[in-house]
Amino acid sequence: MASGHRAQWKGFLKFGEVSCGVALYTAASTSERITFNTINKASGNRVNRVFIDSETEDPVPKEKQTKGFEIDNGQYIIIDPEEVAATIPESNKTLEVDAFIPCSEVDDVYFDKPYYLTPDKMGADAFVALRDAMKKSNVAAIARAVLFRRVRTVLIRPHGKGLIATTMNYDYEVRSSKKAFEEMPKLKIEGEMLDLAKHIIATKKGDFDPATFDDRYEAALADLVKAKMEGKALPKPKKVEVSKPNDLLAALRESAGLLKAGAAADAKPKRTAANANQGNGRQRAARGAAPKTASSGTAPRRKAS
Repeated sequence: MASGHRAQWKGFLKFGEVSCGVALYTAASTSERITFNTINKASGNRVNRVFIDSETEDPVPKEKQTKGFEIDNGQYIIIDPEEVAATIPESNKTLEVDAFIPCSEVDDVYFDKPYYLTPDKMGADAFVALRDAMKKSNVAAIARAVLFRRVRTVLIRPHGKGLIATTMNYDYEVRSSKKAFEEMPKLKIEGEMLDLAKHIIATKKGDFDPATFDDRYEAALADLVKAKMEGKALPKPKKVEVSKPNDLLAALRESAGLLKAGAAADAKPKRTAANANQGNGRQRAARGAAPKTASSGTAPRRKAS
């Protein structure tokens, strides 16, 4: 991995009687998001968190704090941190494969966090043999290991030049979809409304490209920080109008019409290469003649105090 990207876990991957040294690296992180500190408005200083007694309201220093499990309203069983630490399972630093299963068998509602799984230099041949065999067999591996103080189930799949290991939610952590959907109305959509919806879907088909996904909230925060730094006001966001049931068919018709118009525009012959180059030259000239202004880029991606 690139320098600066520290392994979250190092150990061994074992399948059958074969094992090889491996490392887990975080595949997704929120560390680049803009974060804020809590500030005292009066002094402008950062505020520190202090734990206080819920009854006496006296501050409780760290050395006097312990763990407790609530058994009744306001009644707790006291558990020392040493007792909690004693329950952590002993780790043998091994990801042991229990079974190989078809990739399609796993419901992604069980997916927790992804990690890149890379080989140790000494065990690269066994690692590559497993990766290539899994690719050809179109299977994923279910493995177990003590990760981050818990016995975790991990789904391992081929990914690029290596493997990706996704920690799995426990069954008791995944809520049933029946309760979530129990109030779904029993509707049957057919006729023009269904045809228009299918037409819109067919016209808007594309490919999965995560680079096109924009975090609008993060961008809005960056604009807010930049505006604050420059003493400017932000424009108010436009209100999103939700389609009402009475207007749904009209909205579908309008969407289908706009998509047809867009497709027709795309079908128009493009300018010749010579004309296109001339146009680009004019645009470059216009940009070159424009007066220089302050940078309009988003605020630096750093913590804002």
